[in-house]
Amino acid sequence: MNTPVEQFAAWLATPLGQYVRDSEAAWFDRTTVDIFGYKAVQLELPQMDCLRANRMPWRLIAGAAAGTQLACQADALPLASQSLDLLVLPHTLDFATDPHSVLREAERVLMPEGRLLITGFNPWSLWGLRRLKANEVAWQGQFLAPQRLKDWLRLLDLQLLRGEFLCYRPPLQRKGWLEKSRFLERAGDRLWPAGGGVYCLDVVKRVSGMTIIEPEWRTVHVPARNAAAVVEKMRLQAEKDRCK
Repeated sequence: MNTPVEQFAAWLATPLGQYVRDSEAAWFDRTTVDIFGYKAVQLELPQMDCLRANRMPWRLIAGAAAGTQLACQADALPLASQSLDLLVLPHTLDFATDPHSVLREAERVLMPEGRLLITGFNPWSLWGLRRLKANEVAWQGQFLAPQRLKDWLRLLDLQLLRGEFLCYRPPLQRKGWLEKSRFLERAGDRLWPAGGGVYCLDVVKRVSGMTIIEPEWRTVHVPARNAAAVVEKMRLQAEKDRCK
């Protein structure tokens, strides 16, 4: 039997799922392109290549779903502590049994100043209301409130750099209705900025008490007689230049 994550991956092939996937892919592309380092991991959903715009030399997709490059559980990653520069969680928390444990594991494997990118469904939206009457797998996830998630991040010394909401069109499976409601993307972002169906969080790992080591600059003292010799040489050169 397919796991909830694999069922959700299949849902992404529906018209509404493609709308979600394309919207998030654009956000991941513009966010990851300027994140630098050596090692990046995407956790679950191999159907969405969230790291395609990133240029780190070591990238892979891990998780329990079929198609991942590294088989593992989201709350028990077979990775060394402080070994990743970037970790991406596309709806991983929505379908995790214990999302807080997944976040603790994310904090463990991230290097200081490492980045964590999270997407999930927003319960305070039309999409959140839809889950009350829908049976599709997309609506069976955790639907964590962004504010609750921010509180968890703060407890783990994970600092939110910026957040964004996506998917302001109504959650309808008819492709025609999705196209007709395209205008709501711009209107929703302006009139109801926190009402998008999907939230996106860009997070950095801060380490308490960490100080940046700066180079120690030394003052070089030039002996006075050497300095006088240099000044005299410059004066003589200036006189020669005037006589030419």
